[in-house]
Amino acid sequence: MHQHQRFRAVFRRDGRARGKAARFRDIGRATGARNPAIPVRCMQTRGNSMNGFVRGLLKVRSLDLAVRLPDRIKDPLRPRLWRLRQYEPRRLAIPSWYRPASDADTSLRITVATPSFDQGRFIARTVRSVLEQGYPRLEYFVQDAGSSDNTLEVLREFGDRIALRSEADGGQADAVNRALAHGTGDIMSYLNSDDILLPGTLHYVADFFARHPGVDVVYGHRIVIDEEDREIGRWILPPHSDLAISWVDWIPQETMFWRRALWEKVGGVDTSFDFALDWDLIIRFREANARFARLPRFLAGFRVHGSQKTVQQIGSGDREMNRIRQRWLGYVPTKQEITNRLFLYYLKHLICHHGFERGWFTY
Repeated sequence: MHQHQRFRAVFRRDGRARGKAARFRDIGRATGARNPAIPVRCMQTRGNSMNGFVRGLLKVRSLDLAVRLPDRIKDPLRPRLWRLRQYEPRRLAIPSWYRPASDADTSLRITVATPSFDQGRFIARTVRSVLEQGYPRLEYFVQDAGSSDNTLEVLREFGDRIALRSEADGGQADAVNRALAHGTGDIMSYLNSDDILLPGTLHYVADFFARHPGVDVVYGHRIVIDEEDREIGRWILPPHSDLAISWVDWIPQETMFWRRALWEKVGGVDTSFDFALDWDLIIRFREANARFARLPRFLAGFRVHGSQKTVQQIGSGDREMNRIRQRWLGYVPTKQEITNRLFLYYLKHLICHHGFERGWFTY
């Protein structure tokens, strides 16, 4: 059976009719589709596709009418995913209970890799966010591609607290593979050189993996930050869906951690990708029967600035994402079809988002 045929079979199984209670009982949980018993607390496409989503939510038949609806009605119904600047910059506030718990299990070793090239402006903040976790069994590798700015000067100030290598490489994916090849951790992750981990993340993730040996991959919510570390948005994810990630990559890469055995099973990052390498890796994790869990916590900050890859390479990114869809779906769907397929996922996201804003859910 071809890959896209297997996917369609999965879609038929996952898409069967269910009652409303069954559809929404997982909103307060974060689990892998294959392991619904794990208890955990509870892109935007553009133009007509999003108006189509709003129309569907409001049961409005005419797309033209949906477009003309006032913003005060439409705005609360628009998914926040892929909105990078959602509001004016505000101070990044971290809850006091994000501090590592005294009884957190730290028996697992964690390997973190940071691929780096000409990010002297942000790299120190990235490195400090990892080192200041204070996790006792951490190994941290920074793989630099021979930066021409002050990146290496900044990195050398951290001395032997990081393992630094500077050499020519084949791009971000190659740098990640090179860095993680030196690691010995039970848990692995990579953090780009302009992003940050939030306080307590490593203790929280390690403790979860130790207490849930059946889970292979975890990820959490994302805080979007600007050049000055101010908060400008939040991505609040609903419980994990194996089906949803076949259409669009919603998983915030900087929040994702996985077991070494899974990494070795899939063979690392595919170096033929420059933009969608994380989505390709996620789908190959799924195809290797990995169990995912969305954790009920903000784990990392995704930085938005003018020189980042997400902003500069969106054209090539679309091509790479369509290449992934062609491989796993067997064709390239329209944006409207993607929106239609993800209607229930969007709805759960909005419930989580507005529940958090109103204080009903705590993350």
